[in-house]
Amino acid sequence: MVDKDRTWHKSKYGFDVDEVNRKDSFCQHALDNPSEILIVEDAQLDKKFIDNPFTKGDNAIRFYAGAPLVTKKGYVLGTLCVVDTKPRKLTDIQKRALYILSKKAMDYLNSRKLILLQNNNIELNALKLKKLTDLAPCIIYQLQIAKNGEMKFDFLSKGINSSLPNFDSELIKKSPKLIFDFIHPDDLPYVKQSIKESSKHLTEWNIAYRVKISENKTEWHLGRALPEKTKKGTVIWYGTIQNITSLIEYEKTMEQIMFDISHVLRKPVANLLGLTNLIENEKFSELNFKEYVGYIKIVSDELDNFIKKLNQTYRQKNKKIAGFNRNFPKAGSKKKNN
Repeated sequence: MVDKDRTWHKSKYGFDVDEVNRKDSFCQHALDNPSEILIVEDAQLDKKFIDNPFTKGDNAIRFYAGAPLVTKKGYVLGTLCVVDTKPRKLTDIQKRALYILSKKAMDYLNSRKLILLQNNNIELNALKLKKLTDLAPCIIYQLQIAKNGEMKFDFLSKGINSSLPNFDSELIKKSPKLIFDFIHPDDLPYVKQSIKESSKHLTEWNIAYRVKISENKTEWHLGRALPEKTKKGTVIWYGTIQNITSLIEYEKTMEQIMFDISHVLRKPVANLLGLTNLIENEKFSELNFKEYVGYIKIVSDELDNFIKKLNQTYRQKNKKIAGFNRNFPKAGSKKKNN
């Protein structure tokens, strides 16, 4: 390889010098004509090399042949060359062989450059992906489950630290089954069974379960994953675990609101409607009394219709909370048959 001041011998055999000054280099002369092999049959007879220090003394270079290493854009990086201490001549076959070897060397350098660029891109993309997963408000993971049931996390995002603040994330990476210690004992059998079935049938894992955060605090987590089996029989899980406590609490609140609307508010309205019907059926001499009763009925009907619409609106919103499909199965719950 030739630069402004030096020539480096990056790969060599039978030549112990690592680098030389460019002015003393044979290779620099090959750069002038990158389409041809530079051949010096006897350096001591060539005016360009008579005063070259490498043509003097013991083991002096007498023969040189160098094929330029040219990039796709036409830049010459250096040469693939052979030297000898005796004058020589190359046959056409030998010239062709040296040219082919130079092309092979250049192909290797181009491939090596491409691999390095791809590795840099992979590392950069991996770093970007890690930053994204670390900021995600959930646990993102890749989990291996062997045939014997042994588990190993290939990847575990920093979301584990916020989801299970009292647990060592490094420890859980080494021993994934320790996460079972946090699952509510009433839900644990269902969670383990769901994992077993998903691994066996390669079906989507989707279950909500309770987690013990502290002695007096329990939260709801939603686990989701897509399992894939490798040729070796190991099942790889690509999944997430999300804290849905606020969603569950919101759901309960909505259910209470709907109950209040259906039972608490509608009851007095129904009574009011019943009274107006009784009054309407009675015989009164005052003409304008029925007029007032009519007004009461109209208002009662409007109030009743409003409550029905409000109830319907709440039910619709309750199905679409924060973009979640809330038809996830909860640990311990039985599936409803249509």
